[in-house]
Amino acid sequence: MFERFTRGAREAVERAQDEARAIGSPSIGTAEMLLGVAGGDGPGARALADQGATYDALRARVVSGGLDGDALASIGVDLDEIRRRAEANFGPGALERRRRPKGSHVPFTPEGKKALELALREAIALGDKEIGDEHVLLGVLREGGSDRLLRSVGAEPAALRDAVSPAASRRGRGG
Repeated sequence: MFERFTRGAREAVERAQDEARAIGSPSIGTAEMLLGVAGGDGPGARALADQGATYDALRARVVSGGLDGDALASIGVDLDEIRRRAEANFGPGALERRRRPKGSHVPFTPEGKKALELALREAIALGDKEIGDEHVLLGVLREGGSDRLLRSVGAEPAALRDAVSPAASRRGRGG
C-alpha cells in the first residue's frame, strides 16, 4: 500500500512515528497520525489549520493527555503546579513518558492501521491513484478515534471532511 503514498503522505506517516517516539507513545495511533499530517504542508495540513487544528494546538492536547488546563483551573487544579511538585519530588521529567530511541520501530495501534486502510479506501472511492496526506486525514476522520481530540481544539470532524474531500478528489486522477 505504501507504494501508492505520495511523498507528503509518506512524510506524514514518518512524522507520526517520530511524534510517537518523542512523546513516549508505545504505538502510532490516530492522534500521532493527526500530528504527522498537521506537521506538514499538504492539503490535509492546510485543512486542519483552517479549522484551528494546528500542529501546536494538537500536540499540546496530545502531550497533556487531552487535559484542558483552563477547565481544570476553573475548579482549582493547576497543571503547572502539579508538574512542578512532581518534578521537585521525583526529578525532572517525572510526568513524561519514556522516549523511544530514534530509529526504533514503533508499531501501529489497530486504530492507526484501520485509518491507513481507510485512507486507501478513500482514495479509491474518490478515483485517485495516489494516497496523499489529505487521504490520510480522511482515513483518520473516518476511523473516528480522534474526533474528541479535534473538537478539543475547535475543529469539527464533519467540516474537516467536507473541506479536504475536494482536495483529495483533485489529486492524481488519470496520472
